[in-house]
Order: sequence, then structure tokens, then C-alpha cells
Amino acid sequence: MANLHVKVEETVFTTDKELLVKHSEYFRALFQSGMRESSQDEIQLHNLGAMGFLITLRVLNGERPLLSCEEILEAVECAAFLQVELLTKHLINLIDSDNCLVMYEAAATYGLLNLFHEAALYIRDIYELLEKDIQALPEDLIQYIDSLMPSTYVAVGAHTPTIEFLEDLSRTMCFLNEKDNQWVSLGCIPENASTFLAGVTTLNNKIFIVGGARGANKQVVDRSFCYDADNHTWSEFDSPHQPRYEVTLVGHEGYLYAFGGEFERVPVSYVERYCLSSQVWTFGKELPQPMAGPPAAKAMGRIFVSLWKPHDTTMIYEYDTDKDDQVLISSIKRPRSYGHCMVGHRDNLYIMRNGPSDDFLHCIIENFNLTTQQWTTLSGQYVNSKGALFTAVIRGDTVFTLNRMMTLLYKIDAGTWKPIKEKCGFIKSGTLHTFFLRLPMKTKLMVSKLYKSPHQSFL
Repeated sequence: MANLHVKVEETVFTTDKELLVKHSEYFRALFQSGMRESSQDEIQLHNLGAMGFLITLRVLNGERPLLSCEEILEAVECAAFLQVELLTKHLINLIDSDNCLVMYEAAATYGLLNLFHEAALYIRDIYELLEKDIQALPEDLIQYIDSLMPSTYVAVGAHTPTIEFLEDLSRTMCFLNEKDNQWVSLGCIPENASTFLAGVTTLNNKIFIVGGARGANKQVVDRSFCYDADNHTWSEFDSPHQPRYEVTLVGHEGYLYAFGGEFERVPVSYVERYCLSSQVWTFGKELPQPMAGPPAAKAMGRIFVSLWKPHDTTMIYEYDTDKDDQVLISSIKRPRSYGHCMVGHRDNLYIMRNGPSDDFLHCIIENFNLTTQQWTTLSGQYVNSKGALFTAVIRGDTVFTLNRMMTLLYKIDAGTWKPIKEKCGFIKSGTLHTFFLRLPMKTKLMVSKLYKSPHQSFL
């Protein structure tokens, strides 16, 4: 390993030269230029802050530090000047309601287009909460935010393929018109698709459905489908090598990850990933134990999977996508209580579990903080209402939960979930899949004309 001494302001940093060349376009160009500096073991960087360079080195060495607004400004400057994609990705993963405007303006100033766009999308989703601050932005920045489509809450019930001429309401996929408090149909999923015990996730404004089952005997459905929200079209794509149902599907950075599942009533530990660009499935490192439907979530740009050992231990593993490895992060013991849903918010994982003595009408929420590595239990018990909290998804700082009776929104604030709003429920009871999509206005207008009702547009 060749050390390099880098002077920034009055601070000298000693770092791995190869690490900088690997991750920084600036240093790669510098040391391949043939100029005098390319053979030196000490260089000086001008017009950059020492704090920003320190953050850069921490990220390149695998850390994921939380940053103050001042630190964000220096980090953005370094990411732009040194052209460090890994640092830009880390900044994107840090976007939240407290720093999104700072990220947005800084990215605009230094020309970090990916960060600029992702921060704008985040702001668009919580526009009402930031409206006064948004109006203080330069006009061109306001116009860019206004040009974007906000994310929309979408749901579909558990559908198993049936005879073509039989109508099945569970095939209907709907979105919530929050302004009018109505569910509006987006049409039906393909007749041969299954959302019953299927893996369902979103990526790149598309819905992906993998596997699933049909009938009481749980016959596996070995077909996979994709809904493109931008074009309002369905298509079929290759299924994983191992057919299975009750598989957990996660979309992340151009890949679909399929975890666990069940085949012929036997849990499996297989992990496969699908590359959207090459359209190929490959096997990854298996889960530490077979598991059907393991809860999974993303937080801080990382994938986490929850497993449990009957009857008392819940274990959180990180799936390291770069190293293709399952890493045990933490575990917690709770007698006869299992995690059924997990969601990520900032550097927190929230695990929803059944109440004491297998009480599924009440829900206990555990919080694991990735930074402090500490577990806390949210105060009180949350009414589960037939699975509502087991279909939780988050937009900004707001949790959306859903059942037949109502859509209940919670605000995540200081480690608590506070109910803030109720909206209409979803007509289909039982297992639900919920997610967010950015639906073009033309699609919303089209489906609203096709499905009209004074109450719920898909009835």
C-alpha cells in the first residue's frame, strides 16, 4: 500500500493512494497525467475544507457518518471537486426532512446532478411541510421541484390466478387520491400474475412481482411481471432459478434481491439477485437459515433482513451487496413474539411484531438504531387492525398503514409514532401490498375518467 500525504488547509492527511485513485476521478486523472504531481507522495488541495476531506476519507473507508448541515456543505463541495461517486451516494442516502433543502441548494451550486435530483424528489414529496421555505429558493430551483411528480400511495390485494372469465376484485391495483380521499383504480394486474404469497417491490418507478402461489395447496406460480408506471404498461420477465412462494423481494440500485421463501411447503434459504440491465438472475450467499417471508427493509442505502429462532430471538442481518455476504448486526429476545414487518427511516429500523402471548390484535414496535447499535421499545401498544401495521411504508417522516377500515398515517417524531391523520380504507381485506409510485398526470386523468364513483372509484 502506497501512502499519500494530502494537505488541506492546515491539516495533513495520510491516506492510501490506491483508495483515492479507485474512487476519485480527480486523483485518477492526476496520477495518470504524467505531470510532476503524479510522482509526488505529498500534494496540497486548494479551495477545499479539511472537514470535507476528512468526511470523504471516512466514507471511502466504509464508514457512514451522519452529518450536520455545515458538514454537508463541505462534503458536497468535496464530492463535486474530487468527483467521488461513493460520497455522492452517501449524501443521497442521508437526505431527510431536516437537510433536504441544504442538500438541494448545495448540489445545485456545485453541480452534483444526482444529489440535486434526489433531493428535489424528496422535497416534492413533503412539499406542504416545507412550502414557506421552498418559496425562498431561487425561481429556477422552485420550478424544477414543481416539474416533478409527487409519489402516490398504491395498494393491491392478494390475488391468485383464476379462470380468465372469473372477475377477481383482488386483481385491482389502486392509488389513493389524498386530496379527494378516494381510492382510484389503476386497472388489473395480469391474469396469470399472483400477488398471493408473492415477492412484490418497487424500483425505478416500476412494480415487480415475483413468484407467489395459487390454490389451497400453494402451487407455485413460476412467472414474474413488471408494471411500468411511466408508461402504464405491464410486461413479463424471467423468474428466479429456484421457484418459490412467500419470497421477500427488495429493489436496490439496479437489482432485485429475492430472499428466502418456500417451495412445496419447505422453507428455503436461497438468495438470488436480478440485474435489470443484463436481465439475468444469479445466486447470492444464502440466508443463515431457511425462512419463508423474512421481513426486509432498506435504511441508509443498506439492505437488512430479519430472521428469528423460535421461540424468542429476532436477528437482524445486513446483506452486503458489494461483498455478497450476510452480516449479523444485532439480535433481541422477546418470548413468543416475532417480527412480521420491518421498515427503515433515517438510521433506524422499526420492527413490528405481534403482542404478548401471540396477540395479533395489538402490535409492539421495536427500534434498532444503526448508529448507536441500541434497541428501544416504542411506548405503548399499537392496534394492528387486521394487519395494518404489517403493511407499513414510509414517505418522508410519515408512515402509511392500511386496512379495510382506514388508512392511518403516523408521524415519526423523536423515536415515537404519533397518529396524525385518517383516510379511507381499502375495500380488499386480508394481505395487502403497499408502495409508492410516481404516477404521471396523464395516467391519473385517464384512469379517473374510466372509473368514476362518488365515494371510491374502484367500487
